[in-house]
Order: sequence, then structure tokens, then C-alpha cells
Amino acid sequence: MHIIDMPQGARAIVQGLQDANYEAYVVGGCVRDSLLGLAPADWDICTSATPEEMKEHFARRNIHTIDTGIKHGTITVDMGSSGMFEVTTFRVDGDYSDNRHPDSVRFTRSIHQDLSRRDFTVNAMAFNQAGLVDPFHGKEDLKNKVISCVGNPDERFSEDALRILRALRFASVYQFRIDGRTTESIHKNKHKLKHIAAERICSELCKMLKGKGILDVLLAFGDVFAFIIPELAPCVGFAQNNRFHQYTVYEHIARAVASYNGGDTSVNMALLLHDIGKPLCYTEDENGGHFYGHAVLSRDIAEGVLNRLRLDNRTKNEVLELILYHDSVIDPTPKTVRRWLNRIGQRRMCQLIDVRLADVCAQAESARESRLEKCHALGRAIALVLEERQCFARKDMEIKGGDLLSIGMPQSPRIGTILNILLEKVIAGEIPNEREVLMQEAVRLAAESCLH
Repeated sequence: MHIIDMPQGARAIVQGLQDANYEAYVVGGCVRDSLLGLAPADWDICTSATPEEMKEHFARRNIHTIDTGIKHGTITVDMGSSGMFEVTTFRVDGDYSDNRHPDSVRFTRSIHQDLSRRDFTVNAMAFNQAGLVDPFHGKEDLKNKVISCVGNPDERFSEDALRILRALRFASVYQFRIDGRTTESIHKNKHKLKHIAAERICSELCKMLKGKGILDVLLAFGDVFAFIIPELAPCVGFAQNNRFHQYTVYEHIARAVASYNGGDTSVNMALLLHDIGKPLCYTEDENGGHFYGHAVLSRDIAEGVLNRLRLDNRTKNEVLELILYHDSVIDPTPKTVRRWLNRIGQRRMCQLIDVRLADVCAQAESARESRLEKCHALGRAIALVLEERQCFARKDMEIKGGDLLSIGMPQSPRIGTILNILLEKVIAGEIPNEREVLMQEAVRLAAESCLH
């Protein structure tokens, strides 16, 4: 285990509060990540001082504070060039009648009471210069790679049902296992996720899908994913009966998600939903099972899912397009690649390759090699078109609308039409992207239109 090296600002706050006869510690995720040898994103501090005592303490030292969550004991301390730090009074939460927020908060002078309200043992550790406070053996759970609730799991998940997804996220991101009693409670209490805002669920889901341990999580907690995305439920246990697939639809989806390591949320979400329509369009004949039209149906179903999860519009549109085209036939020829780049753009084309590679990696081993080679061939063709700066968009053409106006063509929508025709000819390889040739062809097209 690694030592905890507090940043200057946090160290100054903790030491200053201690010098004023208060207890103070860094706490939670920053302690966990430091012990794992990771760089914490934030440094949270807790103290026995009440919000009023904290504000008075920092005011005497001319340190600016902001009342960010003073009702719950939190202020933000501005340490100038050393950064901003949230400092929270030790507290005990009241009942959670809505499974989201405590009905009341009571301040306490006990660090142990404060840590006892936290979600998991690995997040229930505090540290200052005197050493580690670890009443629930979080350090040992870190060493053993275990996610375990503090105290009674049913109580922790009743307090805030989002902790169910946080447990899955930690297991995925850190490649930890979830202990037996916590696992049992997750399955038992998943219905409480209905009380959680869609945005919070979506945020946890997006983070979770990027973890290297996501396969085990998806396979072990299919019921949880089917609860937050009911449209996935028919995929669980659905045999594909297809020579290209050796897994059920849901297991294929899980393995496809796990096969991608790029960290693009759009790709992750597309892989999670790319085959969600398969059970609804299944047919079977003497050659086995078929899923004709599943890409379109999956896109339509995914749109409803993503709207419900409140995914931002840009990411949603990327996901839907990737699902729609994930199994489209795209020949690895320059002409075809240029047409697709024109249709969906460079970014989406590269994302599509990632989706296809992950999709193929989750298919039957017997078909995998040949299909992977097709993906790689398409990737090489895309790379060549981009490397050679081949024209596939109007912005890349050697003539613009102003060039046509300069030779006397009247200002009209016909200018745009002629440019689009020229672009299609360039993409098709019928004419080169050269100014002189393009101008000649534009004049010919303009004259032709006058005759008609």
C-alpha cells in the first residue's frame, strides 16, 4: 500500500484546524485512491468543527470560504494557488425516507460516527499526520480487492439506492469483487433504484462501462441492468442459434462492451445497446436463427432508452448512428470509404470501427478471424483516405461557391447543387479534385441546366 501525500492546500487546512484544537482529516475517495497508488481527483476534508466554527477559524486567517452546502455541514475553502477544498463537519445522517437524501443531519464530534454513515469500507477511511483511521478495515478490503458495505448493506442501500450502482462501478473500475452479503443485498434492493434520478443513473452507468472489470459486473448483475434498462431483459438468456454467435444475446452484449478499452462513452453505450432489438426480430429456418432488421429496431429502442436516461443530445445522436450502422456492409475501397466519410464524418467512422471490432471479438471463435480481418481492412482503407487527404466533403474541394460566382454564374441555389454534383463525381473517382477540371465541369453543368 502506498503512503498518502496530501497536497499543500489540504495539508494546510488540516494542520490549521488541528492547531485550533479541532480534529481534521482527509477522507473518503482521496484516501482510497492514494492507498491504491492513484492520483485523487479531489481531496475532501472532514472536521469536528461546526460550520460556524470553521467560518470563524478561516476568517481569522483571511481565508475565503463559500457556503456550498452549509445545511449539511459543508463549506468550500479557497486556498488560492493551492486550490479549492470542501470541508465538512463530522455528521450523522437521519432517516432516508426517499432512498436518496437524509431527512435530517446531526453534527457530531466523533470521526468514527462520521465514517459509520459512509457507503463502503474502502471509502470509510480518514487520514492526517497522526495516521490512518480505519474502523471498518477498509485498508484490508483494498488489499483483498473487495467492495463491502459499512455495516448492514440493506440499510446502506435504503439510505441511498444509487450506492447499488456505485458498488458496481467500483467493482468495474478497480476490478474488485463484491462480497457475498453486499451482492445479496444488491439483488434484493435493486427495485429501490426507481427512486433515483435518471441523470444520476446515467452518470454511474457511463463510468461503469469504462471499467476493465465490466464483464464480470455485467454477467453477475444482469438483473440490475435489466431493471434500469428493462429493454435489456428479453436479451438475458436469449439463445441466438446462429453460427456466428456462441453466446446469448445478453452475454454477447456484455463481452462486446468488455472488448472495447478506448474510453469513448458513445462507443461504450452503443455496444451496450447495439443488439437490444434482436429478441423482437428473431426468425428461424433450417440454417438457424436470424435477426433481420435488428440494427434499425435496436436504434429505435435505444432512442427511447437514452431519452429516458437523459443522455446529452450529442452523445445520444452518436450512439444511435453507431447502432444503426454497426453491421452495415462497407467495402474497404477508397470510393466506398469516401462516401461513408461524407455521410457520417471522420469521427463517427473511426468510432464505428471501434464498435465493429468489439462486436466481432464477442462473436463465435470460428468466425472471429475472418471478420476481424474485414474490420482491419476497412480501418486501413479509412486511414489511407485520411492520410492522403482525399476529398470526401465540400470543404475539401478545390473550388468554392465564390469561384463559380467569379465566372458569372448567378447567385442562386443552383450553385450549391452544382457543387454537390461535383463532390459526388470526385468521391466516385469520376473526376479529380483539381481546380481546372472542376471549373470546366461546373461550366458544363451550368450550361446543361440552362438547356433544361
